Amino acid sequence: MLLALNANNTRVKIAAYDGERLAAFAAIATARCRDEATFGALVSPLLRGAGLDPAAFDAVAVASVVPMYNEVFAGLARRRFGVEALFVDATTDTGVRVACDWPEEVGADRICNAVAAFGRFAGPAIVVDLGTAVCLTVVSADGELVGGAIAPGPGIALDALTARASLLRGTRLSTPPRVLARNNSDALQSGTVYGYASLIEGLVVRTRAELGTPAPVVATGGFTELLAPVCRCFDDADPNLTLDGLRRISDRFRARRPSPS
Repeated sequence: MLLALNANNTRVKIAAYDGERLAAFAAIATARCRDEATFGALVSPLLRGAGLDPAAFDAVAVASVVPMYNEVFAGLARRRFGVEALFVDATTDTGVRVACDWPEEVGADRICNAVAAFGRFAGPAIVVDLGTAVCLTVVSADGELVGGAIAPGPGIALDALTARASLLRGTRLSTPPRVLARNNSDALQSGTVYGYASLIEGLVVRTRAELGTPAPVVATGGFTELLAPVCRCFDDADPNLTLDGLRRISDRFRARRPSPS
């Protein structure tokens, strides 16, 4: 079995895979992973609640964009599961080559997204990760991660605006009933939700034009449920696409292990 960890600046997604089947899932605030004991105390109940035996896990794979916590993840894999964690980066043999100017700058989450999308569509694809940042990642027909775009995420944008505008109070993001709002709360939601929908649609149009070939677009990340229904450019949506990419990469490595004699 595989324990997959997708750690970003806001949350750590934890998934247990039995083959291709997602056997357990949870997401916790990244700040709660400050040490191995604390993080382990959160992971263990997840596995027990799903009826999973830690001894059954033979692999731990990590996609992390928070290096300060990597030792926590590595220690958990080593001491609780008896394995060395696989940390994905641009040097990892994932089956998708990172063909960017500075491959080391490409986040592990984007690499996993490219692997998952290429595996699903067997050709070019555009992934839009809707989280702390809005990240477009493009994989070519040849299975190369050729680039993308990054913008501040809707949560950050809303927080920054309400922090700097004294007459605008914070509001919980949800889909407003209409674009033409009649109060400030709805106006903030309209500007953020429909504004980001337009931003994403525009980036996709420009990206497809530069790519020069039809490519399906898949949404993922924490704001998928909010933004995917109002964007007119998505062909698919999977909030856990990054974890699926991790699973595929781990399976690739596990397939190379020598069979026990």
